[in-house]
Amino acid sequence: MKKLLMASAALAMLGAAVPAVANHHEKHGAAMTDASLQAILDHERRADDKARDDHRHPAETLSFFGVKPGQTVVEYGPGGGWYTRVLVPYLADSGQYIAINADSSNSTFPDRAREARTKGWPEIFPTTAAKWTGTDASKILAFESDELPDDMKGKVDRILIFRSLHGMLNGNRADFELRALRDMLADDGMVGIVQHRAKADASYAMSNGSKGYLKQASVVALFELNGFELVSESEINANPKDTTDYERGVWTLPPVLALGDTNKAKYQAIGESDRMTLLFKKRP
Repeated sequence: MKKLLMASAALAMLGAAVPAVANHHEKHGAAMTDASLQAILDHERRADDKARDDHRHPAETLSFFGVKPGQTVVEYGPGGGWYTRVLVPYLADSGQYIAINADSSNSTFPDRAREARTKGWPEIFPTTAAKWTGTDASKILAFESDELPDDMKGKVDRILIFRSLHGMLNGNRADFELRALRDMLADDGMVGIVQHRAKADASYAMSNGSKGYLKQASVVALFELNGFELVSESEINANPKDTTDYERGVWTLPPVLALGDTNKAKYQAIGESDRMTLLFKKRP
């Protein structure tokens, strides 16, 4: 199985021609006029998160992905919860938020404590997200990708993957995870991707995911291999100042600033990474 996953991922990384699709070249899309979303974005609980809105453009990004109240929306790999703190209250009243993490059954762990934290995540995350958002934990669901209940499969309207495709590839699990996510989608469901973008002519070492960056053509190829079709792309999250060629990878830039005070002002002036923003549909 591991060899199959590695082979498929390697095939995808060869890249493919990007098909003719709707291409939104504007840096900032039309601002979403949804007053309830704007109220969430302006809420005091986002005081720390809001500083990154100029880099992440949450209103424009969610609008481009077609995320609306009433939908069932999966956030894959919510991590520290930056988008969770927007999505949970936005969907809580009439929709359903579902957090999904990777299947841990084939993972190895450095110690039993790490294994316990990882495998206990589906039970812990709803309470954590409830504290972040003031939403009742009963309205927040969390599963590993292989554990979504059968009666929920085929009913997800949107799956959102923010800056974590490189982690799938680095862990040799991209094919399995994307196929599991595909099974979750309704027939008219969509997958929204925001991912650190390598230059089209970047070397393998700088674009294989180990530095955080992937070529857009490689991402499209990977999704096509796993039963998806690109329907639209946007430059909402583009940053032409990002040269994408740092020895420490994308983590050289904010918010991580992996080099500490070394050239800190330079990297702060660049800002967060250049990112592709892609929308895929499930292919029959």
